[in-house]
Amino acid sequence: MPLIQNSAARKDVFTMETDVKLTKLASCAGCGAKVGAGTLARLLDGFRTHTDPRLIVGYDKSDDASVYVLDENTALVQTTDFFPPIVDDPFLFGQIAAANALSDVYAMGGEPKLALNIMCLAPGMAKETVQDILRGGYDKAYEAGAIITGGHTIHGAEPIYGLAVTGFVHPKRVLTNSGAKPGDVLILTKPLGVGILTTAAKADLVKPETMHAIYKQMATLNKTARDVMLRFTVHSCTDVTGFSLMGHSFEMAQGSGMSLHIDALSVPFHMEALEFADMGFIPAGAYRNRTYAEGGVLKKCEIPRALEDIFFDPQTSGGLLIAVAEKDAKDCFAALQAEIPNAAQIGYVTELHENYLILE
Repeated sequence: MPLIQNSAARKDVFTMETDVKLTKLASCAGCGAKVGAGTLARLLDGFRTHTDPRLIVGYDKSDDASVYVLDENTALVQTTDFFPPIVDDPFLFGQIAAANALSDVYAMGGEPKLALNIMCLAPGMAKETVQDILRGGYDKAYEAGAIITGGHTIHGAEPIYGLAVTGFVHPKRVLTNSGAKPGDVLILTKPLGVGILTTAAKADLVKPETMHAIYKQMATLNKTARDVMLRFTVHSCTDVTGFSLMGHSFEMAQGSGMSLHIDALSVPFHMEALEFADMGFIPAGAYRNRTYAEGGVLKKCEIPRALEDIFFDPQTSGGLLIAVAEKDAKDCFAALQAEIPNAAQIGYVTELHENYLILE
């Protein structure tokens, strides 16, 4: 396998020009393919697992990765993520899938170091297509400072790609999705609407410049957001992906035993997504997310249905949702915006009252 192909030597990887329409080979796309959170919880209910005092983060609170303490200064972070194509360009698909998998380690405050390819080859995929997907994954892993050391490839009905990622973090600096505290300020680092826009794009209704922005966003690592937030007192973090802003916020609220108050008008999203949501271009995953989380949401203001759909929209390679201590919130937000202009302050945390999520 050749080493990473310099993306500058290729055509613009954020275009859809390719001989292989990967999205036509898949029945669902990106993180929209995730099994619904409610279904997953039922499947795992009563499942017997072993315990180990060194395992400080398991799957009991639906966190982004597992964390196992090796010694007093080092803990191992492990995660895996893979999905069917959300774009037709194979190199870009590899980049997005890798960025999405690496994000789980960043959400835990960790540093990814090793990765394994996970790949399924669909009938008719050309050698060049497969190699371009892998090159895209290598490109992002290299950018993250991680090494892809091997992997596993099978044949199947649909193309699938992703990574199993191993990283490291100091045991006392692990961030989980269950540590939010009263007074924390909530910051989201990427705008919403990816699932809706990629659904509308299947009908060729979305402007090329809009899709260019979406592709670039999905292929962007959450490394910068991680680097910035670690300079401040952060109590909780998760990445917003297939379970949507509402689903992942619900998990954070439940795990922390807190109420998360979301300022509906402050949540960043791509404006074009609102129009397409109003037209009914809603991915199936959004309905699963609504079924899962809607019971934990209290609406204290009138919110257009299309905007609600954006809040339940499954994101692929979405941003970090950060609960930062109130004393550091102003400086943390300013530092994030200096590096990530789309970052937005979207709410705050209180003791549990009325419901887990409060839309205001």
